Amino acid sequence: MTEPQPSRRRATVHDVAREAGVSRGTVSRVLNGGYVSEQARAAIEAAIRTVGYVPNTAARNLVMQRSRAVGFIVHEPHALFLEDPNIGAIMLGANTVLSDADLQMVCLVTDSARDTERVTRYLSGGFVDGVIIVSARAADPITDAVVRLGVPAAFVGHPQTTVPLPWVGIDNFTAARDITRQLAKTGRKRVGMVAAALDRDSGADRLAGFKEALGDTFDPDLVVEIPLYEYTAGLRATQELLERAPDVDGIFAASDAVAAGVLTALRRSGRTVPDDVGVVGFDDSSWAERCFPPLSTVHQPAAGVGERAAQLVVAQLAGQDVPRDGVLLDSPIVWRDSA
Repeated sequence: MTEPQPSRRRATVHDVAREAGVSRGTVSRVLNGGYVSEQARAAIEAAIRTVGYVPNTAARNLVMQRSRAVGFIVHEPHALFLEDPNIGAIMLGANTVLSDADLQMVCLVTDSARDTERVTRYLSGGFVDGVIIVSARAADPITDAVVRLGVPAAFVGHPQTTVPLPWVGIDNFTAARDITRQLAKTGRKRVGMVAAALDRDSGADRLAGFKEALGDTFDPDLVVEIPLYEYTAGLRATQELLERAPDVDGIFAASDAVAAGVLTALRRSGRTVPDDVGVVGFDDSSWAERCFPPLSTVHQPAAGVGERAAQLVVAQLAGQDVPRDGVLLDSPIVWRDSA
C-alpha cells in the first residue's frame, strides 16, 4: 500500500523575503504596486518564481472588502441569452474592458421572479463590486437594489424609470424613424411593423420611431406586437399581419432575428422580397447577412456598447465621476437587398 504523501506547504511572503534577502515589508510593497528599487524588485520576482508563491487574492479581497468581480445581469429568457448575437457581443465587449482592469465578470441571467429575487440577494451579499444591467425593465427590483446599495453600475439601454445611474445605448427612436422613412421611399404604401419587447426602452422607442416616420399614414392594425426579439415570434406575427392586411407591401421588423422570421413567413406565403414586400430589420447582427436576401437594417455597435458600459463601471470603482445623462453611440443604416 502506498503511503500518503504529505501535502506541500503553500509558500508565504516570508519565504519570498528569505529567498530574496529583503524584508517582508519590501515584498509587500512589490505585491501591492508600491515603489522599490529595480534591484530589489528583480530579486523579489525571481524569488517568487523559485519558491512558487501565489498571492492569496481571496484573503486580500476579504480584508479590502472587495470581490474584484463585476456582475453582468441580463433580463432575458435563457434561450434568448444563448441565441441573441447582440447579447453575446455586448458581453464580450464588456469582458474585454473588465479583463484589462483585472476584474472578473460574473454572468447573472434572470428569467423569472425567482431568479430576480435570487440575484437581488446576491447583490446584497456584496459578492460583486459593480454591475452592468442589460434589458432593464420598469419597476425592476434588481435596479432598486442597486440604487439602494449604492453599487457602481451602468445600464445597457436607458431604463424606463428615472434612476441616478449612467447608461449606454443608441438612439433607437431616431434609427427606427430613419429606416422606416427609407423603406417608405422605395414606393411602399402599406407599411407594417412586427414590434417586439415593448416593456423595455429599445422596443418602445423603435415603435415610437416607426409611428413618427409614417405620420398620418400610420395604421395601428398594421402593427403586430410580440414579447421578445426572436425568430419564431417574427414568423408567427407575420402570418397574423398577412391575414389582417394581405396588401401589406413593407415591413419593419424590430430586430434582425424577428426579420428572419418575417422573411420565412413571406416566402411561405408565396411573396417575393423585395419585389412584393420590402423588409428592414434592426441590429446588423449575424442574422442580417445570413438572411436571403441580405437584410437592410440598422447597425447596432453591440461590442462598443458593452465596452463603454464596462468603462463606466470601472471608472466608478476608481472613484471617478461619470456622466449620468447617458452615452449614445452611432447607429447608421446599412442598406442591402431586402428593401
